[in-house]
Amino acid sequence: MSTTTRNAPLYMAPTFQERVQRAYRGTVHVLRREPTVLIGAVILLIMASMAIFGTFITRTDYTRVDPINRLIGPGVQHWFGTDTAGRDVFDRTIAGARLSLMIGFAVTLITTMIGTVVALIVGYSRLLDNVVMRFVDGLLAFPSILLALALIALMPNSGIRNVIIALSVTGTAGKIRLVRGAVLTLRETAYVDAARGMGARVPRILMVHIAPNTLNLIIVQATFTLASTILAEASLSFLGAGTPEYIPSWGNIVATGQGYVQVAFWISFFPGLFLTATVLAVVLIGDALRDYLDPKLRGRLERSTQ
Repeated sequence: MSTTTRNAPLYMAPTFQERVQRAYRGTVHVLRREPTVLIGAVILLIMASMAIFGTFITRTDYTRVDPINRLIGPGVQHWFGTDTAGRDVFDRTIAGARLSLMIGFAVTLITTMIGTVVALIVGYSRLLDNVVMRFVDGLLAFPSILLALALIALMPNSGIRNVIIALSVTGTAGKIRLVRGAVLTLRETAYVDAARGMGARVPRILMVHIAPNTLNLIIVQATFTLASTILAEASLSFLGAGTPEYIPSWGNIVATGQGYVQVAFWISFFPGLFLTATVLAVVLIGDALRDYLDPKLRGRLERSTQ
């Protein structure tokens, strides 16, 4: 054995404390490099807080019609003014945050779980891949909003449940295609071949060797799914196919004021501003996660923080 080999230090896995320190330094570096991430996190935290504690923030009964106080401009009594029915726009915007974020997170969770499971199965099985992906291609051939409108039109009644189902169907197809592409690559890797050679069963290969390596992709895609779902729900409500008008959401509040932009701009402006800020915050966080969870970029960030 040569002197160089004998004196070479043995590799030691980093301790838990070292991992925490590296993660902290990496987070600080990302925030310094991309301060917009902090802005996005603060905005999303504010919106989530309003959605959770909205009942303590609202000051009026935002469902009660008050024709005497209709179209009052923003002021001390009504911070965001009132709409065409005399309802407080600020209170309706706060209530709309709860509904829009609830639908966004629900659809994101459903599409992520179902899409990931289906993608793992069909991506590993060539027979199922040929069958299922043709159906997925058919769903992706339709514009998502038009497909959601068609699905809602076929469902009885109307309400939040129908919106969640329709958006989950349209969002799951894209999730399956994205994760399935990663599975197709991972199933041909050497360590998966070695696991097969050692007699590992398919469920173990999927859960131990393939699924963990798609986690970064799934997390990043979930943030963009959340942003697109919030926009899609607002679009459906704006078109009158989403939540009923008496249940405030950012989309139907904007739709309420579309015919009064010149005389009462505040009806559409403030919920539209909240919608834009929320989507922008989620996208900023998603971009930061994509950069940090990428193995190549993550290695550069860790080396630069050492």
